[in-house]
Amino acid sequence: MGKGGALSESVVKKILLSYTYVGIWIFLSFTVIVYNKYILDKKMYGWPFPISLTMIHMTFCASIAFLLVRVLRLVEPVAMSREVYLSSVVPIGALYSLSLWLSNSAYIYLSVSFIQMLKALMPVAVYSIGVGFKKESFKSEIMANMLSISVGVAIAAYGEARFDSWGVFLQLGAVAFEATRLVMIQILLTSKGITLNPITSLYYVAPCCLVFLSIPWIFVEYPVLKESSSFHFDFVIFGTNSLCAFALNLAVFLLVGKTSALTMNVAGVVKDWLLIAFSWSVIKDTVTPINLFGYFLAFLGVAYYNHSKLQALKAKEAQKKSAQADEEAGRLLEEREGESVGKRSESHD
Repeated sequence: MGKGGALSESVVKKILLSYTYVGIWIFLSFTVIVYNKYILDKKMYGWPFPISLTMIHMTFCASIAFLLVRVLRLVEPVAMSREVYLSSVVPIGALYSLSLWLSNSAYIYLSVSFIQMLKALMPVAVYSIGVGFKKESFKSEIMANMLSISVGVAIAAYGEARFDSWGVFLQLGAVAFEATRLVMIQILLTSKGITLNPITSLYYVAPCCLVFLSIPWIFVEYPVLKESSSFHFDFVIFGTNSLCAFALNLAVFLLVGKTSALTMNVAGVVKDWLLIAFSWSVIKDTVTPINLFGYFLAFLGVAYYNHSKLQALKAKEAQKKSAQADEEAGRLLEEREGESVGKRSESHD
């Protein structure tokens, strides 16, 4: 009884800890999205400079990562040659900078709720690009599921009250670049046995992003900022916003490291529904019944996709365990045969 009680107590602790990580991630992800919207929206804080905002985030994150890796030495750097850095990390940095620039730009034109609905296309983009790069095998059943997600998002877009084609183009571009980045991480880093946690990831990738973002910034935003004499750097707003962005990176590490990537997907769905509710009730964005119906269809498709991935993962693990058990049984059999042969030769002597 005592043992059972102790076991259930440890299980309860694990569950509570998992829910705590999920709660922290949802809160920070929610905060960063709403905060970015607040800064960039012309009707709110009114600072519509997405490249500058992303560069502030990257400067802050790179500085903290450098401090933790090089100065305080709390995090071990990854052994990486210049060749690997240029061929693997730099392309990922370029894709990440494009993804962040476009997704932050979309907040100027679209509502928070509609952006979350468009983000439901992420599994479609990741799977399609994965098939293109031969990292995923083409299956008509999965493609039909992807089609149902796309139809749901198309219905949600049709029902959008504040539809802006440029905003949609920016957000879809952000989804495409982010999906390509995720596939490229598998191809360029994971396949080479390089694993980066959020701190080392920021340490290597953030300076790259900063360099890539500075190119469009010089031509697009710098001339406007130079002319705008009214702007003064608000350390409280941009400091707390950057701190939230950095904390979100750590929360992702905690959530995936201590639970699983699937838990993060499920938590992401909860966060999206909360953001839609917040966008409608607090920001007063218009959410139509067609919007919700389309997003619900897409949500069902994403939920089914996550469920299928979990089942495939379980089957793979069971197969691995079965292969290990067979290997162990074979080894024991060989040992026994060896022993019996040894005994026979002894008896002959």
